[in-house]
Amino acid sequence: MRVVARQLGVDAKSLYNHVEGKDGLLDAVAENILGGMDIPPPTGETGNDLRAIARAFRAAALRHPQAATLVLTRQLASYAGLAPVEAVLSVLRAAGFHAEEAVHLVRTFLATVIGTVLREVNAGTTFGVTDVDGIALRRVALVQSGLPHVAEAAPYLARLNREAEFDFALDLTINNLLARLPSTLPQ
Repeated sequence: MRVVARQLGVDAKSLYNHVEGKDGLLDAVAENILGGMDIPPPTGETGNDLRAIARAFRAAALRHPQAATLVLTRQLASYAGLAPVEAVLSVLRAAGFHAEEAVHLVRTFLATVIGTVLREVNAGTTFGVTDVDGIALRRVALVQSGLPHVAEAAPYLARLNREAEFDFALDLTINNLLARLPSTLPQ
């Protein structure tokens, strides 16, 4: 709280007029970022709607990469914090899922989106790199690891396309979710 107060040029005690301690401040930051999320209106196409919500969530989190972990790990009870959950639940319920199954699916869906974004903002070279020199260095290290499957996959492990990884994880999750729909419902 003292560091934040110093950055704002105010006394630390004055922050308590606006938030209830450090957790209140962290929640307020997360709510502010999520409040800037542009939740797309539903189109009635389950897969497309879920993809659009996921991309909007990712965009909001990545606008503030230093705070992305904070946004993605706070359990908020505010409108801003629950709006993404409501959006996903709305799509799932409109698709015909029972409320209980929709909750399981929203948790799985959000775990995929949150996990992928957390990896994107926090992962080191374990998940690959993006620059040409870094890719070459990482590939050599992987080939020399002494692990046959890691060495074989080195060309793919060495580079990371964050957008492609996000889309892959999202498609995998959504395709499996859609496979649970009764065949008579729109996808």
